Amino acid sequence: MGADDKIKNAAEDLIGKGKEAVGKVTGNDKLVAEGKADQVKAAAKDTVEDVKDAFKK
Repeated sequence: MGADDKIKNAAEDLIGKGKEAVGKVTGNDKLVAEGKADQVKAAAKDTVEDVKDAFKK
């Protein structure tokens, strides 16, 4: 996995955590769900990149 992919995935995860936190504080369930979805998407991208790296070796 390239460093830029790691940074993008980490940023997406952090943005998701931020959305989730703001949603919880404000009582906005939609924002909480969006934040969780962003985190899941970032984790899935990490997994795909890890699989790609495993096949490169």
